[in-house]
Parts: sequence; C-alpha cells; structure tokens
Amino acid sequence: MQKNPVLPAHSSLVAIGDSFTEGMSDLKPDGSYRGWADVLAGRMAVGSPGFHYANLAVRGKLIRQIVEEQVDVAVAMRPDVITLVGGLNDTLRPKCDMVQVRDLLTEAVERLAPACEQLVLMRSPGRQGPVLDRFRPRMEELFGIVDALAERHGALVVDLYGAPSLADPRMWDVDRLHLTAEGHRRVAEAVWQTLGYEPEDTEWRTPMPATPPPGWPARRIEDVRFTKQYLLPWIGRRLTGRSSGDGRAPKRPELLPYEA
Repeated sequence: MQKNPVLPAHSSLVAIGDSFTEGMSDLKPDGSYRGWADVLAGRMAVGSPGFHYANLAVRGKLIRQIVEEQVDVAVAMRPDVITLVGGLNDTLRPKCDMVQVRDLLTEAVERLAPACEQLVLMRSPGRQGPVLDRFRPRMEELFGIVDALAERHGALVVDLYGAPSLADPRMWDVDRLHLTAEGHRRVAEAVWQTLGYEPEDTEWRTPMPATPPPGWPARRIEDVRFTKQYLLPWIGRRLTGRSSGDGRAPKRPELLPYEA
C-alpha cells in the first residue's frame, strides 16, 4: 500500500523585495495589490491554522535598500519561510555595479538563511520585447549569482525566467514591467510546488493558447500609449535617482495571522 506523501507544515511566511513581491499589477477591487505572495500565503494558511504572514516589499527598491530596510526586520521575525527577490531593479538602471549587487545579495542571503527554516530565491520572469532585451545580459548575470548563493546556503530557487508561459507578453500588464493577475497566480503556483506542496496546476509553465496578434495600427497606438504613460516616466526616475516607492511603507509590515 502506497503511503501518502508528507506535505510541508509551514506556519509562517515573510516576503521581501520590490514591486514584484508587493504584487503590482494584480489589482483588487479596492485598488490595492494582491500578488503572488498574498496568493501563496492564502494557500499555505489553509493547511496551517494560525498561519502568520508579513510582506515587507516596496515597489522600486534596489538591493541596497532591501538589505538596509527589510532584511533585519525579516530576520527578527524568525519565520519558517522567507522569500527574497531583489536586484532586478538595479540591473535596469543606466549604470549598474554588478559586483556591488553580488556583494549585497550575498550579505542578504547570509543573514536570512540562518533565520528561517527555508529561504526561497528566484530567477525573476522576463517578458519578450526590445526594452528588456538590452538589459538581459545583466539579468542573466544576476540569476547566476542567485543560483550560486542558493547552492552555497541551501536555499531553494524558483526558475521563473525559464518558464515559457511567463515570457508571453499577455502575462504582463500594459506597463510591460509587472505581471497580470494570471501571471502572479502562476508564480504563486511555482513557489508552492518548489516548497514541496502538491501541485494545484501542473501546467503553470505551459504558454496560453496562441491568439491572432493585434494589427499594425493597434500595436502603434499601444506603443505610443506605453511610451508616454510608462516608459518616459520610468526613464526619468532612473536618470534622477528617484523611485516609485519613495516614502511608501511596506504593504504588510507585521507578522500577523493571515486574513484573506
């Protein structure tokens, strides 16, 4: 007689990072963001009464800010699971010191790994398109650092970058930088499975069915809208050292019982 698999019994989760972990652009009816970390916490809470969850992520944060503002807070909480996704905003800056990014990410992992039962790192998703293509070599260098740190410190790595489904432009919001609700759902599924839980969606990596692409006029209209609404303001913030998260508090700063 085959025995049922032993499932993880995690009682707490702390997520740290930037807009990806904050949940942009997975909008809830009240205008706030949900995101993959909230979805994951909800699933984990179902099988663990009294489950606690904190999300310290703030949009726009660089890896130095994550280390200085979030790491010690997460360490003090001593949760079962910590997720860390950071450094990608650094790679998208006009100037990026990858040695510094490596050193800061190393510092974060060295402090976080002993403070939890399981540290989870990620190779962030990347959509197809010319804007991100120019930064792709830096992104892949970052993911190499993540892989090496995970191996050294016993962390899990969720490979979102290698998932064909998440490269599909339809998984990304109109700003072309943040995932849609469906994209966040798939990320939550990926982390869920990586932690050892029984899959709820075995096809999360599978791309959506092909649809006819929009015509040339519609694409040009969307490109102009994207450039005016998102690309130019984003470039302006990069050039002036400003961030969309300046002055913004973490979305869930305390480790409290999870409530949907």
